[in-house]
Parts: sequence; C-alpha cells; structure tokens
Amino acid sequence: MLVSKRFSVRRTRMLALLAELDVERGPARSLYLPSALRSEEMEGMLGEVVGSEINPVEVINVVSGSATGGVLFWGLARRLLVLPPFPVREKYLAFGYDVETLRSLLQTDFTIALILVRMGTFAIGICQGEKLVLSKVGTGLVHARHKKGGSSQRRFQRRQDREVDVFIERVCGHVRERLEPREKGIDYLVYGGGWEAIRLLQKECRFLHQFENRLLSPMLYIPPPRRVVLEAAVRRVWSSQVIEWRTI
Repeated sequence: MLVSKRFSVRRTRMLALLAELDVERGPARSLYLPSALRSEEMEGMLGEVVGSEINPVEVINVVSGSATGGVLFWGLARRLLVLPPFPVREKYLAFGYDVETLRSLLQTDFTIALILVRMGTFAIGICQGEKLVLSKVGTGLVHARHKKGGSSQRRFQRRQDREVDVFIERVCGHVRERLEPREKGIDYLVYGGGWEAIRLLQKECRFLHQFENRLLSPMLYIPPPRRVVLEAAVRRVWSSQVIEWRTI
C-alpha cells in the first residue's frame, strides 16, 4: 500500500534531490505536465506511468490546481510529484528519472519582483535568483475598523477610505519607482500579504497591469511586511512543493 506525504523543498535541496534521482538505476518513468493540460490527456499519460498503484485523479487534481504544473518521477526507487516554483511549459513522457528539464528550470536565475502589502505596511523587492538585489519597506497610516455605529461610524469609514486611497497610491508610486527601470528584465512578479490590499493595488495601480501574464501564485497569510519577511518570501518563491509516495 502506498501513502503520500507533502512537503516544501528549498531550491538547493531540490537540486540535490534531482542529483540523487539522476544516478538511480532501474525501471522508472518521468512525466512533465503543464497545468493547462486537459484532464483526459493527463489521465491517459498517467495511466502509462502509475498503472493501478494510485488513482490518477489524485495527481490530476494537484497538477490542475497548481499554476506551474508538475513533474512526476515514478519508479522502484522513488515516487515523487514535484510542483516547481515556475511553470512547466511542455508535456512529455520519458523513460528513467529524466531530471534535466526540471534541473535547468531551477538553475535559471530568474529575475522576480515581489510586492508584499497589507493595509498599513508594504515591502517591494527584486531578486536575481535567491539574491535580493533591491528592496523598499514602508508603512502608511490606515486606522483599524471602528466598532461604533451611527454617524460616528460613517465619519470613520470615510476617513478610513481616504487613508486606504492614499496608502495604495503611495505603494503604487514606490512600485513604479523601483520596478520601471527594470520592467523589461523582470521574468515573474509575485504578490503577497492581505488579499484585500493586493486586490486594491492591482486594480488602482495601472503600471502593474503589464505584468499580468508574468504572475506567479500569490502568497497570502504572511506577517506584516518588513525586511525579514521579504527575505523569507524570496526563499518561499524559490521553493518547490513535493508529494512523495512510500510503501507501508
């Protein structure tokens, strides 16, 4: 019987794991699956790889729910599904542990812009590979929600709305100032923080619209942005999600 475990793997460890797979011998298959692949097509390819050992739907649901697709390594030595931090572009099926395409993807030092924003705090960064080459952290006055009712509540709501507008406009200005000189060289952009603040920034900051075809999955539920949070976000951007099946 096979049981699965899911965990996050940082870039260096993921490359080491691929090196371990690369020297494994014995029967194995490798399957590269872009997320946009039709479920019926995935199911047919998975049937050739996993047979009846697991339900292919388990893999299909995970890959379809990933913005980057997945890579399945299936053999006697190891059984892994890797959800890489960057998109799998082409589908293909290969014999053995064919790690080269995934390794090349992870070894490429993409330029990534990070915009972390929660109401009242923000952090902007650009990383080349895992090296943070530019950063800006700041705050803005946005009062917490007022619990009283009546006219007092309405006055407070108007004041809060003005504070939010000023804050979002300020963040947009800082984003443009940092990203515009490098915009053509940015491979991907990722948002993080609170969804309400991210949504407002995406809507109001027209400069960001040009990156819509370069977005990675947002990182939600992170602490109020500051330098240490930005550095942790860079490591998170470069991490892969792995599901491993083992026999019990």
